[in-house]
Amino acid sequence: MSRRAEAASPPTKPGKSAKRGLLRRFFSHTIGKIVLALGVLSFSSGLVIFSYFYYKYATLIEQKLAQGPFVNTSKLFGAPQVVSLGDETTPEEIAAGLRRAGYGESRSNRMGWYQIRKGAIEVFPGVESYFQQEAHVVRFQDGEVSQIISLRDNTARTQFWMEPELITNLFDRNREKRRILRFQDIPQLVVNAVLSAEDKRFFLHAGFDPFRILKSAYVDIRTQSHTQGASTLSMQLARSLLLTTERTWRRKAPEILITMHLERKLTKEEIFEHYANQIYLGRVGSFNIHGFGEGAQVFFGKDLRQLTTPEAALLAGVIQSPSRFNPLRYPERARTRRNIILLMMRDNRHITQKEYEDAVNAPLGVSSGSSESEDAPYFVDLVNSQLLAQFRDHDFQANSYRVYTTLDVNLQKAAAEAMRTGLKEVDELLTRRGRTAAKGWPQVQAAMVVLDARTAEVKALIGGRNYGTSQLNRALAKRMPGSAFKPFVYAAALNTGLEGGPKPITPVTTVMDEPTTFWFDDKPYEPNNFKGEFHGLVTLRQALSKSMNIPTVKFAEQIGYDAVVDLARSAGLNMEILATPAVALGAYEVKPIEIAGAYTIFSNRGEFVEPSWIKLIRDQDGKIIHNHKLEPKQVLDPRVAYMMVNLMEEVLRSGTGAGVRGRGFSLPAAGKTGTSHDGWFAGFTSELICVVWVGYDDNRELKLEGSKSALPIWVEFMKEAHRLRPYRRAKPFMAPDGIVTADIDPASGRLASAGCGSPPKTEVFLAGTQPLDYCGGGATQVASFHEPVETDEEPREAARERRVARRPAAVVVAEKPEPREAVKAKPEQRKGILGRILDVFK
Repeated sequence: MSRRAEAASPPTKPGKSAKRGLLRRFFSHTIGKIVLALGVLSFSSGLVIFSYFYYKYATLIEQKLAQGPFVNTSKLFGAPQVVSLGDETTPEEIAAGLRRAGYGESRSNRMGWYQIRKGAIEVFPGVESYFQQEAHVVRFQDGEVSQIISLRDNTARTQFWMEPELITNLFDRNREKRRILRFQDIPQLVVNAVLSAEDKRFFLHAGFDPFRILKSAYVDIRTQSHTQGASTLSMQLARSLLLTTERTWRRKAPEILITMHLERKLTKEEIFEHYANQIYLGRVGSFNIHGFGEGAQVFFGKDLRQLTTPEAALLAGVIQSPSRFNPLRYPERARTRRNIILLMMRDNRHITQKEYEDAVNAPLGVSSGSSESEDAPYFVDLVNSQLLAQFRDHDFQANSYRVYTTLDVNLQKAAAEAMRTGLKEVDELLTRRGRTAAKGWPQVQAAMVVLDARTAEVKALIGGRNYGTSQLNRALAKRMPGSAFKPFVYAAALNTGLEGGPKPITPVTTVMDEPTTFWFDDKPYEPNNFKGEFHGLVTLRQALSKSMNIPTVKFAEQIGYDAVVDLARSAGLNMEILATPAVALGAYEVKPIEIAGAYTIFSNRGEFVEPSWIKLIRDQDGKIIHNHKLEPKQVLDPRVAYMMVNLMEEVLRSGTGAGVRGRGFSLPAAGKTGTSHDGWFAGFTSELICVVWVGYDDNRELKLEGSKSALPIWVEFMKEAHRLRPYRRAKPFMAPDGIVTADIDPASGRLASAGCGSPPKTEVFLAGTQPLDYCGGGATQVASFHEPVETDEEPREAARERRVARRPAAVVVAEKPEPREAVKAKPEQRKGILGRILDVFK
């Protein structure tokens, strides 16, 4: 090299070449080679481990994403609502029902969409609609449905079915509730609220927010805790998809791997969509709530697209701690958290200062309705039990079945509200009587069963005061029905009018109401009336309306106790009862749901229909695997059924159920009170049957008449139920052919005439069984009743204790009768072994 070139070359920094030489000598040394090998091995091992776990979690997440937010879960739906010509409703009411079923105003909604026009609404089912029916336009005039037109062929229809509402996802083992959302269905207002609360740079980062991570680490180190959250929405989704909610740094490694895969696999919109459907929002009632769609419905009773700014902020605020900020349980905490989110939204310029001030001052707006009523947990358990028992070949936990039930979610809400209101009244009454927890009294329980009066479909069901406290379904528990059973005695008695005998029993047939001993199987039976009151000669109508015990047993004895048992069993009361005098007074245990089903023979013109709660089941491919068909059975002659309805209307008019009218329920209805250990009321209109039971789980005596315990709950429910569109048309009960009416003199039970001393009363008869002679002269006087008096049977224990003290001096006690062929109730007496041996030698 020339000196010129040597002079032009830059000088080497002192020490740099020395360092390189040092490194070369180190790695040439044995120790250096070991360090280098270990480094390469560590890097390779780390790469392999990273690749293994990344692939492991990526595979699992791929499967999870492919399954969607409803993982292998069968969906439970309520009953579809039918809209018919002449229905009193509005486009807005129809739209509200469609929104609850998942419809929207966007044409991209997969369930379906609707459009409100002046005086009309257009309904378009989507690809995920169950019915897959044609589109309709429904027109309205003067508050009624005036026209229904199919848009498929432009022809008129008399009705169309609305999409059934989702009750819950039944078979996910965790009792979760969700409503599926697409990103385009989520309003920007909700997106902004969630981003402000949880991850304001979500659309800017690649899954990790370094600023939040550094801040979180700094605070945790300083406070020596793990309370700070640095998770982005992507990281929260990763955790909810596969991991636990435990807040530790050990969880971060797999969370980071899953987050990386989610960010690589999905767009930001898709990540937010999954997050919106997956996020846990706490436990309400007996169900876990997941997703913003279900959260909006549970907390506000609204579709997500209807939320206001403060409501969106409240919903976003729940995410951080669902149990702590539950607005239904802790409204003030939720309000404070909501206002913090609103401040963040203002600072992030999602809302203006004016919008912020208005929202901060707005009420919470949470729904006052009971989420437990929407959940219908006892009804869900009922469905669950039938599916497991009847469809053992179908795996409802591993397949997405659609189970369509009979439940009317609006009636269920009304039932829960009536139960709360009525039980509050019962609690106050029991407290005044000294029945408090401090004195060792448990909380009184109740059950309610509501059936369609024609089909016996279960429309609402409540099995107790609080499912979270007790899962015992009292609608299925056996209890003595007391006087609620008496209609079956009187129906069997009226059946004698069909036999053409010389003395058929009619509503004006009389018996003596007086202390009486009934002999059966060589044993005396001495029932009592309520409060020990007796009324002398009474008609069948009076005996039933005032719930008199002695006349009831006498009528049962006349026709034979086995006739009563046969009718009861034919009406679905498959109880282990005996044909004894006690059966007339409801002494044998039955279930409230059985009593409700048995009453269909009265509401349904003599036809018994067994209660049902599952209408239809489709598998994941849409194939029908079950379609329930009604199987009515004629148990009672339609004429006798009508007469019983007419008699039970009297119960509500002037008898033990007169409190129904006193409490403002004026629709045509019939029913019967019941008092045994417990309180009962069973009644119906032309639309609904409702049975209410009130009592104690340990079977101790309620000591409260059915008219004061169960009746108030029944009235509250029936008033609200018949305000709902499907049940507004409760009609008077119509007499079938073969029924005649006649004006009867109540004093003599004969046809009324001008010479009778009492105002005539109209009575119903089977044609040919009405009286033919007129009143006048020598007739035995029959007791008259004007004021309603509760006269259900006295509990048996109390009756026995007071029987001797209350028996009048002039009481005529029936002698032990000899066996008579006319009395069907006395079965052949069983003999012992010795007796049968002696018979051989006779």
